[in-house]
Amino acid sequence: MGMRGDRQQPSFTDLEYSNRRRVSRRERFLEQMDAVVPWDRWVGVIEPFYYSGTKGRRPIPLETMLRMYLLQAWFSLSDEGVEDAVYDSYAMARFMRLDFAVEQVPDATTLLHFRHLLEKHQLGEALFAEQNRIFDEEGWIMRGGTIVDATIIAAPSSTKNATGSRDPEMHQTRKGSQWYFGMKGHIGADAGSGYVHSVTATAANVHDLDEVGRLMRTDDRVGYTDAGYQGVASRPEITGDEHLKTVTWRVAARKGRLATMAPPDRAEQSRLASVRAKVEHPFLIVKRDFGYTKTRYRGIAKNLNHLNVLFASANWLMRARAVALMG
Repeated sequence: MGMRGDRQQPSFTDLEYSNRRRVSRRERFLEQMDAVVPWDRWVGVIEPFYYSGTKGRRPIPLETMLRMYLLQAWFSLSDEGVEDAVYDSYAMARFMRLDFAVEQVPDATTLLHFRHLLEKHQLGEALFAEQNRIFDEEGWIMRGGTIVDATIIAAPSSTKNATGSRDPEMHQTRKGSQWYFGMKGHIGADAGSGYVHSVTATAANVHDLDEVGRLMRTDDRVGYTDAGYQGVASRPEITGDEHLKTVTWRVAARKGRLATMAPPDRAEQSRLASVRAKVEHPFLIVKRDFGYTKTRYRGIAKNLNHLNVLFASANWLMRARAVALMG
């Protein structure tokens, strides 16, 4: 799924690099993603909104811009940073399918306009939805149960910026004894496979329970949460919904109560913890592999667009790794 049959002919640089004894981690990662990303279908999602080129200069091919945008997301780069990186990195230039003898890297301003196009039309969400459709079609989603969790994403608290103010959509929250300023990313992951199927974003001071109903699927029968979601079954938005009120909620016991449980109950809690642990994998990819530990843009909507692309990409990376293990 995702491979294209129109790869350009090898250049002299490709032939030179093919003699290396070692392939870098970056190159292996980009080869994996090139192989699994559904380029034709993702391009088809964006195409109705892309510049047609009927007037003015010929537009840069849409797939080229999508590839550059994904490099930016996966390596946490600025608009100027990804332009420079493609010039500096053979692996990135190869992923972009650029031949510098006949073409150049799209400049930072062009990428900025492309990103704004995706944000304006909520195309990050559309790309994520298309990824979900493909996973359903291929039978990679098991359904029936969802793991719900959230993570805090810090935002710059400094006022030393162009506006002279902090982002008004970000807020402060306390976790344990630590205070954080920023937003939260909330996800629902398939309990069987661990793939993320729902993503929302809120200010950091919004309680995790407020988003649960938006993260569950219409055919879910079981919801798995950590101890921070105590009382979910009695929430008005749950009891007032014809489907959600029928869901069985498997909420982790608090540590103090866990210590007093009988051995069979502790064993059951351990089993449920192994299910809930699947939700940590996509968070780990987004934060560690893609470097998304701080908000990149001002406002919840722009960062949600970014999160949708990152979690869709995390799903594809998990899929690529699963195929590699099977093969």
